[in-house]
Amino acid sequence: MARVVRIFKTLRNHWKKSTAGFCLLAYGSHWIYGKHCDNLLRRAACEEAQVFENHQILPHSAIKKATVFLNLAACKGKAMTLFEKNAAPILHLAGIDITLVKTDYEGQAKNLLELMEKTDLIIVAGGDGTLQEVITGLLRREGQVPLSKIPIAFIPLEGTNTLSHTLYPERENKVQQITEAALSILKGETVALDILQIKGEQDQPVFAVQGIRWGSYRDASLKSSNLSPWQQPRYLLEPVNSQHPRTLDSMSICTEPDAISKGQFIQLGVEKMTDPLLPPGDSQVLLASRCSLHLPQGTEGHFSIDSEEYEAMSVDVTLLPRKLHFLCHPTRKQELLQRPTATGHC
Repeated sequence: MARVVRIFKTLRNHWKKSTAGFCLLAYGSHWIYGKHCDNLLRRAACEEAQVFENHQILPHSAIKKATVFLNLAACKGKAMTLFEKNAAPILHLAGIDITLVKTDYEGQAKNLLELMEKTDLIIVAGGDGTLQEVITGLLRREGQVPLSKIPIAFIPLEGTNTLSHTLYPERENKVQQITEAALSILKGETVALDILQIKGEQDQPVFAVQGIRWGSYRDASLKSSNLSPWQQPRYLLEPVNSQHPRTLDSMSICTEPDAISKGQFIQLGVEKMTDPLLPPGDSQVLLASRCSLHLPQGTEGHFSIDSEEYEAMSVDVTLLPRKLHFLCHPTRKQELLQRPTATGHC
């Protein structure tokens, strides 16, 4: 009993050190518990993958070889570790032969696609930029008709991946998000998504699966230092992944007002933090399968095409209906099929 009293006296006399020690102990316990939960998720996913291989129940048994495009810079340089620990074991256990293509700099994936050998599946492991590069390189390549039939799997490694919200359920745990994406490859459920072809006057076309944005809200989302609520109107184009019903193959073209008050700008900006596609009440919306965006001469700024930055210029945007097939989570496919066919915005 006397020993216990001495311990309490010591803790009371050194309460600052004791508090710091308890905080470190609590943080360490939480960290260890999180690692333990991650290991349980990995083990469960590997066991499920082993079932697919042992019982030979792969719904797309023709898939024997997959080409993986891995962005080494994704997730602050941790992409390789995340892929090797959470996704690669699942694919290996399912008997899929993987060819790993590592990208080190912007634009490399487009060039490497020109050298890609025959494959049954393309896997993109990274963020929005890597996916946009692969799609652009794929559709630019000569003889693209057979290539566009190859299913594409997206393994989200970045913190913010817009397409992952369409293909997979929302998950806060990164390990669970990656393992579920890898298991979705084995389950073989695919969904056809529309693609936007964006072409300038001289450049080769760029292809997007999520859309193109331009204007003040786009700048604000990138934390631009030069921000004014009275800049040019915002334009947003998207293909299929919004929730607005349509009857024909089309994108919706949304233009926001030329000028709004500072209060309106801030209020709508706060609302867009929850729903980035939310248009103001006085915006104009049109439906079209093709759009030409002509910018005044001397216009400065940048577009965001699938969250990647491009110099703003006059462009022609064409909708390519159901151009590419993406592997997705079975529940998300059911939701997409039950939802009215969607459109995009400009």
